[in-house]
Amino acid sequence: MAKAVSFTKRSLITKANSNMVTAAAVAAFLVAFALVSSKTLVGQMAYQNRVLGTKRTALKQLKADLTARDSLETSYQTFVSAPANLIGGSPNGTGPQDGDNGKIILDALPSQYDFPALVTSLQALVNRQGLQILSVNGTDQELSQQSASTSATAPQPVAMPFQLQVSGSYQAVQGLISMLESSIRPFQVQTLLIAGNSQNSVTATIGAQTYYQPGVTLKIGSEVVK
Repeated sequence: MAKAVSFTKRSLITKANSNMVTAAAVAAFLVAFALVSSKTLVGQMAYQNRVLGTKRTALKQLKADLTARDSLETSYQTFVSAPANLIGGSPNGTGPQDGDNGKIILDALPSQYDFPALVTSLQALVNRQGLQILSVNGTDQELSQQSASTSATAPQPVAMPFQLQVSGSYQAVQGLISMLESSIRPFQVQTLLIAGNSQNSVTATIGAQTYYQPGVTLKIGSEVVK
């Protein structure tokens, strides 16, 4: 009888020990799970806070940009609707000094490399002085300049060199030089060679350059919050 009681006590002790080990293992698992879950939740909360902070910053910048856009639009409308343009011409006229201020600015410093348009402008200036164009020489670099302008982050004025040869009176050549110097589009005369037998018949070879400035392209991207 004593042996049976002793065996029962050992069984109970063994069972109790097993239950304690199981309970300790479960408790350890729960503690580890809680720690891992807490760390994950804290990381998620920190990430969400960074996302919300970035969104608030972007929203604030967007509101500022919209305000600046409205102000710029108002200023531009006032600029182009002036009763007289920057060079004293009529905004609605078709003369050499006419056109609104927006057109005047674009004519002064085009945003694209356009050598044929430059030749047309020179033709108009020469004809206005009663001269004859003998030749217009230059390098049409439209393709290479397009590639350069699209890759530029801060576009700067780009020189467009050319050589113009005209014939006519010496007085008309003087008028052409004065017109180039006072043109709304910047022309820089670098060389001038005049040859002829009389004041009424000379040939002028003008080496000069003008400029264009690529426009700024707005690029809207995205930001990855880490």
